[in-house]
Amino acid sequence: MVEEQNLYEIALTKLPGVGGQLARLLVSYCGSPQAVFTSPAGKLLKVPGIGNKLVQSITAGGRAALLQAEDILKQAQEQDVQVLFYTSEKYPDRLKQLPDAPILLYFKGNGNLNTRRIISMVGTRQITSYGQAITEQIIADLVPYNVLVVSGLAYGVDIVAHRAALQAGLSTIGVMASGPDVIYPAVHRKYAERMLTQGGLLTENPFGTKPDAPRFPARNRIIAGMSDCTIVVEAALKSGTLITADIAHSYDKEVMAVPGNLTSPVSEGTNYLIKTNKAAVYTSVQDLVELLNWDLEDAAAAKKQAKQLFQPDDFTAEEWKVVDVLLQSREEHMDNLSWKAQLPVSLLASVLLGLEFKGVIKAKPGKKFALIR
Repeated sequence: MVEEQNLYEIALTKLPGVGGQLARLLVSYCGSPQAVFTSPAGKLLKVPGIGNKLVQSITAGGRAALLQAEDILKQAQEQDVQVLFYTSEKYPDRLKQLPDAPILLYFKGNGNLNTRRIISMVGTRQITSYGQAITEQIIADLVPYNVLVVSGLAYGVDIVAHRAALQAGLSTIGVMASGPDVIYPAVHRKYAERMLTQGGLLTENPFGTKPDAPRFPARNRIIAGMSDCTIVVEAALKSGTLITADIAHSYDKEVMAVPGNLTSPVSEGTNYLIKTNKAAVYTSVQDLVELLNWDLEDAAAAKKQAKQLFQPDDFTAEEWKVVDVLLQSREEHMDNLSWKAQLPVSLLASVLLGLEFKGVIKAKPGKKFALIR
């Protein structure tokens, strides 16, 4: 059943004259990719933007498209490549919302394309020792946040980011401008193979596709679209990297840039992005954390987890007042506890002692108290 579904999904991309937006419209009106091929001409003509010429193209080209799809599906099965239609649960949700997102992706690997936090890293192919050191430091600083690192498998910043992520134990995705069976540049094959067990390789191009120049800007929109923020490490003033930053802006995605040496050609692009307010400045991981509100998210998650550990029924009414205050702030001075919990100091002292005996709180220097768990 899944194979048949994949067959029609792939075939839809092979219909002459049917692009991504029109394919979505056809699926929306017909109900499924398969229904597009089986619907009568009269029904297809009711779809906005569909005329007799296109209906003829769909009905006449359907068989050829399905034959092409069979070949592609066979290759995908042989090479353990997943075919992700835009309606698939595994398709990147962040990308799915964008108007020019590919309707079909080919993915090989074990990474989660919808993991909680995804950062893309891009930059020059002529990376300097400064750029390499900064890229490696950024990746190292991202480890506590369990980030998925996305880049383009190219020379320079891309491969340094992938390599650093692999070494740090982070999952990393290489978005390619070629088919899923064409690793470019070939010299990065050993890293690409490692990524299959610690992330993966992603492309919109079918098997055998060569990485022609026009495919790189298209590849860049996937890199920008599937992440929460694009970090530009080093870039010349006129480069494809700045195009990626512009694409991210058009998607209302966050962009950060690492400031560089004023005399370095590969810092002109990043400094320009910062100067023109097209990118937030990146000086440490804290800049990223605050930009994306990760600190607030983590605090809220910790608070929720703590509330699950402590239940009102496990405490007296007075004890719960104290615990509830500490759930909000984690640590409080005794005087603050008294007025926040609305308990007189004389009663509070005995309540705190009881909670200490239960192993719920601990006393700290300066008459402060904090939750243990």
